[in-house]
Amino acid sequence: MASFKSAYLIHGNDHGRIAERRSRLRSVAELESGEGGIEILEGERATVEQTVAALSAMSLSTGRRFVIVDGAERWKSSELDPLKAILEDMPPETTLALFAKEEGRNTIPDGLTKAVVAAGGAVSEEAGVKPWKLGEWAIGQAGELGIKLDPTAAKLLVAIVGDRQQRLRRELEKIALALEPGASVDSDIVAELAAGSSERRVWTFADAIVAGQGRRSVKVWLELEHQGERAGALIGLGARRLREAIAAAERLDAGERPSEVRSSLRMPPKAAEAFMREIQRTDVASLKESLVAFADLEVATRGGALPMSDSTAVARLLESVSE
Repeated sequence: MASFKSAYLIHGNDHGRIAERRSRLRSVAELESGEGGIEILEGERATVEQTVAALSAMSLSTGRRFVIVDGAERWKSSELDPLKAILEDMPPETTLALFAKEEGRNTIPDGLTKAVVAAGGAVSEEAGVKPWKLGEWAIGQAGELGIKLDPTAAKLLVAIVGDRQQRLRRELEKIALALEPGASVDSDIVAELAAGSSERRVWTFADAIVAGQGRRSVKVWLELEHQGERAGALIGLGARRLREAIAAAERLDAGERPSEVRSSLRMPPKAAEAFMREIQRTDVASLKESLVAFADLEVATRGGALPMSDSTAVARLLESVSE
């Protein structure tokens, strides 16, 4: 039988991890006491007053009771006295679990941590990794899974997956399952295993725009549209890729070496080489003209009045990109 403390406080800015821990605790609690032994306070009910009332109420169920509160980051220090009092003399066979998803000024009130610890409870902070440290974090997670992720591949993984640690971990688990234990993971492997076929087609679309390949970009756009991709999302992606191309082209014009620019791109080495080749075949002025057209259409697809369907507007814009 599992051993439970009288109180838990799980807080921090890693909201995904906090949600996972809340879900896990609820599952364990249901196994321990059944649904009748759990009371969940969330939303408007997640107040100090309601929490104290729930802890004080008599229960008809046998076994351990669990009171799970989601939203302690909204509490104030001035409200805590009744809760501190009941924590000092917790009802037997009762566990209070407080969850606080902190952000900005929404943080747990002064005194709550001390009160939980004084009651013999446990406090755990789930803090998100800083964006610039996610690559290093991913390398460490990969090591725990038995694979070796190189720094360039780690940067690419973050670029593909995003900055949510839980999703990065799931992608690393997927990669680890596809490879032998101890395998080295480079950017090409990450690009192949972390990006789905639809996502790879999206990047093909964006790169065709940078290369000025109008017919190719229209063809890929039609394929993506058939898959259900939204026009606004694709226009935004194309504009972002163009901005990256302009930034790289301006660095080249300023005298920076192509190898230095290429190594700073968050993409697989082969893709970066192709991207650089396309940039060197065009000029900054042409890229900026394309970006202006994309920016205008991006505004339109996000609520502006288009004289045609989003799909037709995208196709016509792509047709205007010269081969």
